[in-house]
Amino acid sequence: MNRSILIVICDFLLLSLLTFSTDLSKIVGQDESTSTVKAHVTAKPPENSGKDLAAVMKQALAEEQGNREQLQAELAQARETARQQEEQAAQQARQVQQMMQQLQQQRTELEKQYALAQTNIQTLTQKLQSSASEASMTKEKLAAREAELQKQKVVAGNLQQQIELLNSRLQSAETEKRLSSGQIAMMQQQVQAEQAQNARLVEGYKTLATNNNTVNISNTRVEFRDDRGLTANTIFDDFVKNRVQTSFYAVRTGLFGSDSSRNKISQTVLVTDGANTYALCHVQDTPLTLADRGTDWQGLTGLLIHNQAQIAIRSLSFHVQDPRVVYMPITKAEAAQLGCKVFPISSDPYKFQDAVLVGAREGYYGQCSFQIDLTMPEYVKMVRSKQLSGKFSPSRGDLVFSHAGELLGVMANDSYCLVLHEFAESESVQFGPSLQNQHTGEILSRMYSYAYQLPSRLQ
Repeated sequence: MNRSILIVICDFLLLSLLTFSTDLSKIVGQDESTSTVKAHVTAKPPENSGKDLAAVMKQALAEEQGNREQLQAELAQARETARQQEEQAAQQARQVQQMMQQLQQQRTELEKQYALAQTNIQTLTQKLQSSASEASMTKEKLAAREAELQKQKVVAGNLQQQIELLNSRLQSAETEKRLSSGQIAMMQQQVQAEQAQNARLVEGYKTLATNNNTVNISNTRVEFRDDRGLTANTIFDDFVKNRVQTSFYAVRTGLFGSDSSRNKISQTVLVTDGANTYALCHVQDTPLTLADRGTDWQGLTGLLIHNQAQIAIRSLSFHVQDPRVVYMPITKAEAAQLGCKVFPISSDPYKFQDAVLVGAREGYYGQCSFQIDLTMPEYVKMVRSKQLSGKFSPSRGDLVFSHAGELLGVMANDSYCLVLHEFAESESVQFGPSLQNQHTGEILSRMYSYAYQLPSRLQ
């Protein structure tokens, strides 16, 4: 039942009780002044109460029908917008595919020219060597041959540079293609969610209409739900009891055979999207670093630890929306082995005005308001408010929980939180003692380029 209908019914019942109590007090006062005889007074309910309530219910039903029509119009507009965005993304993907084909053709042509230049260099070198052995060769011819040889070397060097540039552009085009595919998938999921919401609204409207036809005041039950949610203390206590320790160890040999290995330890929680389970954190809580020239690690291992239980990490994925947020998939059996709570992602992120921010490393927590930024719908801006415990200084990598006890997202930087709707990867790294075939340096470099293209407010 709509909340406005409940308020109207409660107001009507309160007025009826006040009227009844006033009439009863007058009757009792008159009896006491005249005699000591006891009287039983029965208040007659207003005759028109049922009619007034029916009128109120009809008016509320009309308002609900108007709201439903407005929601259907908004849903139609959202569908059209999603369809246009999907068409734009598909067109962009086709353009990227055409550009990749053109670049591949240019690369093939340049490789042919480079091979021809190498052949010319070898031929000229052989001719120069044979000419040098001949006594009749003049100095002018030798100089001309050497000049031609130098010219061919310059041409070969230019062709090599062009090939390297084309390789870089091809890698960028492939990354852009994967990102476009991820955006199309996200748009399709949003359309499906809007269709499901519309179906729920239609079902609610049918239920309301049925209840209006069979209304009975004596059997009406008013149910109030407490929307205040859990307190920050409760949420932090839940985090402390169920936090999982992440331990990473990356192996690499530095210059002159020195050991450049790195070890990282942090705290996080297990989270589920309803189908799969993950442990997630910020990339700075791992040995990996996003950089223009990424590091090629020789080996990478990791553990998830809770109490005395521990499981090995098999892979690490970079989130398609923001590669600074990474997650490690685990099975349901492994989650049960750890024996800790698996937090669901928030089903209604914007239900509460405030959220609870928990520091994964420093052990602080606090309550923050957040704002929706229409220019960046996948993020919310956290507004620092009252301090609850310890050193409260929100920073990247902190976990953000809703007051329903669900995980809202992860702080991408000191101000913006990435709201988690689903787990889609842009790149992934498989853990193991040997990573030489995975070229982690190239992966980290591409993720750095993608993160660097985000708006300056998210840097």
